[in-house]
Amino acid sequence: MSTPDEPRLEPAFGRAAAPPPAPAAAATPAAAKAAGWETGLEQLARDMLRERRSDRRWRIFFRLVWVVLILTVLTLLFSSRVGPSAPSTPHTALVEVRGEIAADSEASAENLVAALKSAFEDVGAQAVVLRINSPGGSPVQAGIVNDEIRRLKALHKKPVYAVVEEMCASGAYYIAVAADEIYVDKASLVGSIGVLMDGFGFTGTMEKLGVERRLLTAGENKGMLDPFSPQNEQHRAFAKSMIDQIHQQFIAVVKQGRGKRLKETPETFSGLFWNGEEAIKLGLADKTGNLDFVAREVVKAEEIIDYTPHENVAERLAKRFGAGAGAGAVKAMREMGLQLR
Repeated sequence: MSTPDEPRLEPAFGRAAAPPPAPAAAATPAAAKAAGWETGLEQLARDMLRERRSDRRWRIFFRLVWVVLILTVLTLLFSSRVGPSAPSTPHTALVEVRGEIAADSEASAENLVAALKSAFEDVGAQAVVLRINSPGGSPVQAGIVNDEIRRLKALHKKPVYAVVEEMCASGAYYIAVAADEIYVDKASLVGSIGVLMDGFGFTGTMEKLGVERRLLTAGENKGMLDPFSPQNEQHRAFAKSMIDQIHQQFIAVVKQGRGKRLKETPETFSGLFWNGEEAIKLGLADKTGNLDFVAREVVKAEEIIDYTPHENVAERLAKRFGAGAGAGAVKAMREMGLQLR
């Protein structure tokens, strides 16, 4: 029997006593560095994956935008350039002559003739009205339109009226005289029956700047009216004779169109122009009146249908952005245009 002060030994019941836990080994610097690299690479990989996914989404988005834009442009480009189809009910057919009359303008012979044909061929059109606001332009383009109006009038037996807004000058008047009657505002500008050929001469400027003109031609008259060479009197006389002939053609067309209504004076074909009130007195126009008046009181068909071809959005964008800003200036300096204005 043991005493209280003696230590007691308790059996382990077959289990060895567990050694005390060893202290955790401190991480070595190499292991810590490796773990840091692994964490950084993993984060970099996640960032790159996220960026690639974002880039892919944006690429898909922009591709879709381009597809939609191209389809829209193609739809607009191939859509009809002519106004809405005319109804079968009686109406007044309108063809606009606006701006310069030239091959590359909206008032080109190609556009106007196409509109005139559509207007004349429509059984609902009781008459064709040309609404004019133009300073003139190419005698060739104006002549084509004049000839076509007279041909279509004879073919379809429909009257044609010209309604002048602000201006009907020169080449525009060349077209107007094909109409059966010409209506004006009392303040409209009418006339300017003449032809001009304009250009510039730079020989004095070149001498002051020390610039020498070196022009080679095959044909003694090939350099006629070259703005950088001294004026040749023979060439000037030849050009004057040519525009005089065109002027006589213009005069003949006016006399044919206006007939006995024309009260010719020495100034009638001088290139002068008059307001609408004076133009009526001189027989260059018939009466005052606007489009609505003519449709309502003359044609007796108040509904007006516009047959004029108009550029669609795609064509306007192509012209605006497809040509260089300086192309017009270069062309103007390079070419000399024959104009009825």
